[in-house]
Amino acid sequence: MNLAYYPGCTLKNQGLGFETSALAAAQALDIEMKELDRWNCCGTVFSLADEDLMHYLAPMRNFVRVQEEGFDKVVTLCSMCYNTMKRTEQIVKDDPEKLKTINEFMYREEDYRGEVKLFHLLELFRDEIGYEEIKKRVIRPLRGLKVAPYYGCMLTRPKEIGIDDWEEPRIMEDLLSAIDAEVVKDPLRGECCGAYHTVNAKELVTERTRMIVSSAKKRGADCIMLSCPLCEFNLDLRQRDTAKEYTDFVGIPVVYFTQLLALALGLTEDVCRFDLHYIDPYPVLVEKNIIEEGEEVHGKKA
Repeated sequence: MNLAYYPGCTLKNQGLGFETSALAAAQALDIEMKELDRWNCCGTVFSLADEDLMHYLAPMRNFVRVQEEGFDKVVTLCSMCYNTMKRTEQIVKDDPEKLKTINEFMYREEDYRGEVKLFHLLELFRDEIGYEEIKKRVIRPLRGLKVAPYYGCMLTRPKEIGIDDWEEPRIMEDLLSAIDAEVVKDPLRGECCGAYHTVNAKELVTERTRMIVSSAKKRGADCIMLSCPLCEFNLDLRQRDTAKEYTDFVGIPVVYFTQLLALALGLTEDVCRFDLHYIDPYPVLVEKNIIEEGEEVHGKKA
């Protein structure tokens, strides 16, 4: 399967392990993701104002790039990028007048025809590859690893573009079952991590980190699995501040779904870049016999 790939900004710096593990896992599943030659920021936040067409321009330009390269499908990994671009995709399909206005404004670009379909990588695994096929490809089952899926806000809301039911999502749980990990169901899996309040209201994010991480740990999770670089920053790095603020706080690792999938598919740990995480996942992975003690990865021994 060949399709266009939109990485977004964060995956080239803070979310590097997300990208490297996703590309490696996709290739192992015979998915060829071709990064767009020219792409720009998705715009990050979707406008809540109906007539604010300026905020549609950034994602629309990316759809034009997909169209220019001859693709009709594009995949992204980041929950925020998916949400912003998917809502734009829906708007221009539902409202031809808005599409016409935006095309006229972007007169130096070729007209966007509204035919590109955006997938989140989780959707691609579920709908195009299938969990049964993934299960067949598993080389290193994650048996014994207890994982709490965390969806956050953007993957399932609003319901018109969400990749699963926002109250009872299954897409991450089913992937974990396919790779033989144990699912820990957490009632806070759809709570907001605090998002961009991490810039100007760190204490708010610290409190939410404490609440979400402690809830998963209380239910026996060895780690939290997610799909958003901002959520990963807040729930992983902010554990440092949480531990300073709450002396009884005990953290757990936070990982991307692609990292666990890459391990299950038998790929080497270097594609996961666990060394970039604040809470080191290696001790848990060694304890659960998923990686071997003493194995060198990025110059450090597990």
